[in-house]
Amino acid sequence: MDQSLQSIQWFPGHMTRTKRKIIETLPLVDIVVEVVDARIPVSSRNPDLDDLVAKKPRLLILNKADIADETATRDWLKYYKEQGIPAVAVDCKSGKGIERFVPLMREVLHDKLAAWAEKGMVKRAIRAMVVGVPNSGKSSFINRMARGGKAKVEDRPGVTRNQQWFVIDGGAQLLDTPGILWPKFEDQTVARHLAYTGAIRDEILDSEELAFGLLDILATDYEDCLRARYKLTEPLSEDRWELLQQIGRKRGMLISGGEVDTLRASIMLLDEFRGQKIGRITLERIAEEKV
Repeated sequence: MDQSLQSIQWFPGHMTRTKRKIIETLPLVDIVVEVVDARIPVSSRNPDLDDLVAKKPRLLILNKADIADETATRDWLKYYKEQGIPAVAVDCKSGKGIERFVPLMREVLHDKLAAWAEKGMVKRAIRAMVVGVPNSGKSSFINRMARGGKAKVEDRPGVTRNQQWFVIDGGAQLLDTPGILWPKFEDQTVARHLAYTGAIRDEILDSEELAFGLLDILATDYEDCLRARYKLTEPLSEDRWELLQQIGRKRGMLISGGEVDTLRASIMLLDEFRGQKIGRITLERIAEEKV
């Protein structure tokens, strides 16, 4: 196992403060909106959130759906529906799918909206707390919904100054989460998946070790994509070191003596995966979650 991944630290003190702020802020909102990376919908969540917001309605945003495997994303949406968690896939950069967010939020809050209407509170704005681990696209989602974040609600009693409310179409209000909700880095699978997607700085990681792990997933689930991108015609080696060399040789990444520059090949592989040049890839499949 990669020692550099084992050494990744998360900050329990910071996490404790973040959890406390979320709990304190929950009474101000009607629903919690969690933003995750559609390529790693398990690793880009913090499991503690289930306990923190257990009694609040939930809505899940699978962001970056444009670079995730479409079939896998459909499977995840179905899975979450079966779990009683409404979910929608979006691409915050292009805005694709974003139009489904407000209607789904109103659907989730149907009973609450009906109760407000009976009390004559027809103009009562829905208030949603947006949460997400770093690199999930939480800020991109808020900016897209708030048209660049230009429309901000005035300070409210009981809300600290570092908490920002944003008005979106239809009059609903989004609350940016106070603090940062870190994922569970001590889970090595989570750490690796976050590293593959670039959520962890490459400078502190072993690029070759990461490339081996990524190749293991690609060769197993996306062999056709891998072959097409690197023009691999021979059988794929089950030894990921040799497979990386196959790719390096195809790209002419050789050093003195005709050996493959595996570090250069590793960096290239990671960059091309993150740049969607290999294809639309989802690293976590629904079958794995059900096991």
